[in-house]
Amino acid sequence: MTPKANNGTELMVKTFSQFEMTAEGPKWLTPVRKAGMASFADQGFPTLKDEDWRFTNVAPLAKLNFQLAGPVAVNGAESRAVADAAFSQLPGQRLVFVNGHFCEKLSSIKPGANGVRIENLAAALAKDSALIEKHLGKYAQTANNAFAALNQAMFSDGVFIFVPQGVEIAEPVQLIYISSASEKGVVILPRNLIVTEAGSRLTIVENYLSTSDVAYFTNAVTEIVAGDNAFVEHVKVQDEAQSAYHIATIAGKFGRTSNVNVHSFALGAKLSRNNIRTKLAGEGLECILNGLYLTRNEQLADHHMIVEHAQPHCASHEYFNGILDDKSKGVFHGRILVREVAQKTDAKQTNKNLLLSDEASADTKPQLEIYADDVKCTHGATIGQLNDESIFYLRSRGLGSETAKRMLIHAFAGEIIERIKCGPARDVVDKLVWDRLEANPHLLGK
Repeated sequence: MTPKANNGTELMVKTFSQFEMTAEGPKWLTPVRKAGMASFADQGFPTLKDEDWRFTNVAPLAKLNFQLAGPVAVNGAESRAVADAAFSQLPGQRLVFVNGHFCEKLSSIKPGANGVRIENLAAALAKDSALIEKHLGKYAQTANNAFAALNQAMFSDGVFIFVPQGVEIAEPVQLIYISSASEKGVVILPRNLIVTEAGSRLTIVENYLSTSDVAYFTNAVTEIVAGDNAFVEHVKVQDEAQSAYHIATIAGKFGRTSNVNVHSFALGAKLSRNNIRTKLAGEGLECILNGLYLTRNEQLADHHMIVEHAQPHCASHEYFNGILDDKSKGVFHGRILVREVAQKTDAKQTNKNLLLSDEASADTKPQLEIYADDVKCTHGATIGQLNDESIFYLRSRGLGSETAKRMLIHAFAGEIIERIKCGPARDVVDKLVWDRLEANPHLLGK
């Protein structure tokens, strides 16, 4: 394949040529990888001229001297990162990856029962890949998503979870991705596939951490399939190094009367972007997309999502709040797409941004595209600073100015956190965000 001139993909195309010579996996995966690289080479890195990227400049990322992350010898730093991870005390199974490669030493996996499969993707591909072939790459579209295409071409490893019909996984399954990159330009490409059949229940916690602070690049893709009447909750906490770049794609297809909740918490990275696309493919289902981003210094956090209502009587609700300080920036683009057949749709979308400095900024674009005529759809966005009247009200009740501000900021974050249904995971996220706010005076406007 030949990349288009000047689209910034030449180095990655060359890297792929070397990668595919040694890449392992079933025969059907080879054309899937080639199609991913062809799509990436054709698109190139997005620029500010692309409508979906006009507020997020990835030019510094595109200029990195990319090199694929290889397996590393796990040492004390990775062990400490797992021990100190916010979710380390959660019950349940844990899969740990270092630089995108599975680390059995730091993981804790129980033998599967009732047909449940919880394993690293590379191992699953090596032994029984028929089920994976049916789903991998079917939901994270590569068209108009160069980063998903790049991941499809050269993903290293990740998680494969399969929950059979009617089976409940009572405790959350924890996925920990640790970067120990020591050189600028290291690329980490995790790939997760989560398949839940009819009537099953599953909670996943996906956590991104680092042991070093260099300009590495994490490019992750998570595909979620929810069967009829299934319950799936996905909690993603991105807490990468301050010099890192983090691009993630979350894509899913959800069945009849299913209930799916996807939560995104963006705390780290110099630049982060979450591309979320969900297809409501069965009648009567409910989907909640919920997120919080905390930014300071010159961080940029971007959430871009498309919710496609493809069947009648479905509900979707998107709630995203941002707390921004210093010269940081938040970006939100939410699109609700209601197909002609999707009558009785109930969709709501809100984005609220709290600016703690005069130099912080937010760009927000909620959007409705409706082709049905019997629907209830609303959207809205706000950008502003702390409300003087609210502060005055609290001060009139005897609270000091800083205490009043602290209460308002925590409440602003809390309305997102409280939507996590898994109690243990909710408590962990609540403490993590509370501590982060309290440890960073800038986020409290001091």
